[in-house]
Amino acid sequence: MLGIRFIKSQPTTHLMQFRRGRVVREGAGLSFFYYGPTSTLVAVPIGSQDRPFILELVTSDFQSITVQGQVTYRVAEPGRIAGLMDFSLSADGKAHASEDPKRLGERVAMQAEVIVRQAVQQMDLKQALRASATIAQETHKRLASQTEIAALGLEVLGVSVLAIKPTPEMSRALEAEARESNLKAADDAVFGRRMSAVENERAVRETELDTEVAVEQKKRQIGEAQMDAKAAVARRENELRTEQMESDVALEDRRKSFVDLQAENSRTMADAEAYRLGAIMQTMEKSDPRIVQALAASGMQPGQLIAQAFGGIAEKAQHIGQLNMSPELLQSLIRDNGGGSQGANRGRAN
Repeated sequence: MLGIRFIKSQPTTHLMQFRRGRVVREGAGLSFFYYGPTSTLVAVPIGSQDRPFILELVTSDFQSITVQGQVTYRVAEPGRIAGLMDFSLSADGKAHASEDPKRLGERVAMQAEVIVRQAVQQMDLKQALRASATIAQETHKRLASQTEIAALGLEVLGVSVLAIKPTPEMSRALEAEARESNLKAADDAVFGRRMSAVENERAVRETELDTEVAVEQKKRQIGEAQMDAKAAVARRENELRTEQMESDVALEDRRKSFVDLQAENSRTMADAEAYRLGAIMQTMEKSDPRIVQALAASGMQPGQLIAQAFGGIAEKAQHIGQLNMSPELLQSLIRDNGGGSQGANRGRAN
């Protein structure tokens, strides 16, 4: 009606109203009435935008790979990009009047693709397949410093490399290589485990042999110690036997010396006794026999005196013509003899 219109923008859209070549108003999330015939509206999206890309590239070893990724960016300076690209709205204010907003993502993706291609061309196939994170970091760093990105007032929020895939034939070859490598590693692991088991068994056997050798050495040492002990005991017994023999010999020598001394003493005593008896005999020879007989008769019993008297009579029997003996004398002699026999018998009985 009469060219007056109303527009309302989202918070992620920077809206600018131009009139007579100058900006009348601008801001994010604005809503206002404007006069269409004399106003131009520019809507710049300032929210984050994702731009996927997919590339067919060749590595340094001339292998084809497919790189799939995504660039996330936003418009940080809407006024700068509005002066370089056409973000104006159509007369009804509902859509952009040009294709520049769509080409913005393509221009960002193109810059990212150039950087990714340069990075991949410096790697071989295996390095590229494992370098997705490295490629993403390098692309983000270099893309943020690109002159065109800075001139458009864009801010690169991030670069992601989602997949790096070889051709199906190369993929099967790598799978076969990896499978063979894994099988070889498994075989090596089995071999290593068997070798480890053999080494452990050998170590156990060596330990057992060392133990047996140690036991045998200990037994030999014990046997040698026992033999030494027996030898020491035998030597001690021989020493004791020798000492006993020497002691017996010494005792016999002492006994022999004692016997010799006793014999010598006996000879000395016999010589003394013989000398005494000889002296007595010499004295007796010089004495009167009758005195000697009297001395011998001193202390004798009556029967002994009578017997001595009969002995003297018997010695001089040739001079005796007749011997008369009274009955009383005979009876006294018989009585004395009987009493003596009875006393002797009583002594033997006692």
